Amino acid sequence: MALIELNNITKCYKVGQIQVNALNGIDLSIENGEFVSIMGPSGSGKSTLLNIIGCLDQPTTGTYKLGDKNVEKVSDWQLSDIRNRSIGFVFQSFHLLPGLTALENVELPLIYRGILGKERRKRAIEALESLDLGDRINHLPTQLSGGQQQRVAIARAIVGNPSVILADEPTGALDSKSSVNIMSIFQKLNKNMGITIVQVTHEENVAHYGHKIFRLLDGKIEKIELLDEQLLAID
Repeated sequence: MALIELNNITKCYKVGQIQVNALNGIDLSIENGEFVSIMGPSGSGKSTLLNIIGCLDQPTTGTYKLGDKNVEKVSDWQLSDIRNRSIGFVFQSFHLLPGLTALENVELPLIYRGILGKERRKRAIEALESLDLGDRINHLPTQLSGGQQQRVAIARAIVGNPSVILADEPTGALDSKSSVNIMSIFQKLNKNMGITIVQVTHEENVAHYGHKIFRLLDGKIEKIELLDEQLLAID
């Protein structure tokens, strides 16, 4: 069953008097439980596509169905609710609030849901402990390595039990060892918890941790590449 279904999606921007077509008729289907990568050269539409999938932006034309919701038809506040309840985000630059501890950063999505303190803290600690960060819950981001900060960001993404994790260059700011660790975590979340993962990456080795690669060029899907099951095995 498709969790994400995009049909004839276009996205146009006006830059002065010039119209820029960022996406040109995207048809894309991602099944529940898939781990896919989106690749393409700079300007191919990768980030625009991820923003639309993540309900951070809306298409100019076309339809987008996330689960049983027709996303292109909902209001801004409904989009915000979908983001909070159905989608976990992981970014290249982590996007942790510097004045908050690891625990407090992970609690944030639950605050927006109105979950009370005791239950919120319990869930956040469990998410951090699942990523071997139980001894770092009271550390500020500046007291953590890059790999640890990204694990905090992943804990924040999974604490609300999302249907899908969207990752924008999740290893772009990490060294090779930390990158392998983060991708192993994604594999485990996908295999053991059934979380659908969609990542944008420019790194071929990172893309090959998943099941499928969508290759974009000039705002269109040029090629869909199927990968061998568990081509890069979980440690």
